[in-house]
Amino acid sequence: MPEPITRTGVKTRAAGNDFRPPGQTVVTVVVGLALVKLLIHFSTNGNYGYFRDELYYIACSDHLAWGYVDQPPLSIAILAVTRALLGDSIFAIRLPVVLCGALCVVLTGLLARLLGGGRYAQGLAALAYLVTATTLAMASFFSMNAFDLLFWLLCMHIVVRLLQSGDTRWWLLLAVVAGVGMLNKYSVAFCVIGLITGVALTPSRHLMRSGRLVVGGGLAALLFLPHLWWEAANGFPTSEFIRNATAHKIVAMSPAAFFTAQVVENNPFTAPLWLAGLGSLLFAPRLRRFRPLGLMYLIVFLILVLQQAKPYYLAPAYPALLAAGAVAAERLRWRWVRVAAAVWLVLGGVTVGTLAIPALPPATYVSVIELLGVKAPQEERGHTAAMPQVLADRFGWENMTATIARVYHALPAEQQARAAILAGNYGEAAAVDFFGPRYGLPKAISGHNNYWLWGPHGTTGAVVIVVGIPEADLEKYFAGVDRSDTIISPYALPFETNLPVYVCRDLRIPIEQAWPLLRQFI
Repeated sequence: MPEPITRTGVKTRAAGNDFRPPGQTVVTVVVGLALVKLLIHFSTNGNYGYFRDELYYIACSDHLAWGYVDQPPLSIAILAVTRALLGDSIFAIRLPVVLCGALCVVLTGLLARLLGGGRYAQGLAALAYLVTATTLAMASFFSMNAFDLLFWLLCMHIVVRLLQSGDTRWWLLLAVVAGVGMLNKYSVAFCVIGLITGVALTPSRHLMRSGRLVVGGGLAALLFLPHLWWEAANGFPTSEFIRNATAHKIVAMSPAAFFTAQVVENNPFTAPLWLAGLGSLLFAPRLRRFRPLGLMYLIVFLILVLQQAKPYYLAPAYPALLAAGAVAAERLRWRWVRVAAAVWLVLGGVTVGTLAIPALPPATYVSVIELLGVKAPQEERGHTAAMPQVLADRFGWENMTATIARVYHALPAEQQARAAILAGNYGEAAAVDFFGPRYGLPKAISGHNNYWLWGPHGTTGAVVIVVGIPEADLEKYFAGVDRSDTIISPYALPFETNLPVYVCRDLRIPIEQAWPLLRQFI
């Protein structure tokens, strides 16, 4: 006997009151996985200390502007609001990215639904996102990257809706999301370029004839205009930052090495699923309409390789591949394979995903990765340590500040009143700014990125405590350079431990001449 159909067109069971509509069952599973992600981060994010960039972002949020040397303003504005409402604890400042990560789990499951996936596909896609190592790491500390994942996902949702409906009004919403997203991180432009190019290369290109696409481009530019104005007013510092980072900081990779990094950084256990998803988007007749998503991935992959970008910049593209791969897995006839796929992902989350977050005590973590022979791809020159940089950079900052404080308070009172603290990079300077008040320290100065724009704060150069700058360089500009202490932080990156602290006296040239020499946008 056929099952009765309700007014909404959803079939119900003829008897029994335990029936739940398919959509409700899926929401339960996907939201349940999002809650698991919340639990993972709430229980582990406080295990280590503040991340280097978090301290810098906190410093930036004390200097609100429409831009910064190394980033647009949106994430800093979010952090400023968060701090005003919740304070500066690790839990507080990481709450926005944790919530953002949970939302992305849900959106990945819903993306599988838009691609035609049922209950299993939606749950599998959400699970795959949950255990992806890069996305786990990005929700474990505050940065613009967590929000970048969300903006890419929103863009992909909008384009799928556009392809399904043929309604060109979706171009306008895409423009708004892209314009706001670029105020968070420029790479959203790669996503939009990839998606639009993908549409142009498929039969859906007729959707580009609408004037709404042009209007949308103007709208996105208008939203981005305040930041562009800031860049122009400050001599376009971000372009200098990108050039220097590419030339001197980021490790160049061949296409093969870049692809290998994708497999490793996203958790090798997820690779079969996203590779199947890429193949399905490019070749499966059932997903022909959504081919622009697959083309977007290839286009952005090529752009990033040509730019010698960091491998994780491609991370926001993977939800589309995971969703498509889950849809393909759902069509397998063998039920045991579908069950095995879910178990495989859970196993990957426990074994590899755990290593992406501060879940283990530092000594245990180092022992485990040595035992497994696991090593994350090196993305930045000089960032080599027993732990990957994303974890190692959470150690040593308060210890560094305390060591500097010992040197500062050992000075005669008259010299303390005139002393400045000069740091070689923004992490060191931001650590002093954040932890310094509890040690009675003045604000730090630095020539690194936005600290250079904030200036020397009235420093005369008579007495300067310096960390992170070689002694030979200091001797060129100060009449006296004395090594006073050494910073020891065992789990920090190598260049942040065994770090000398100098007391320098009598700057040989006026600070107005010395400050431009410190400029370091990288």
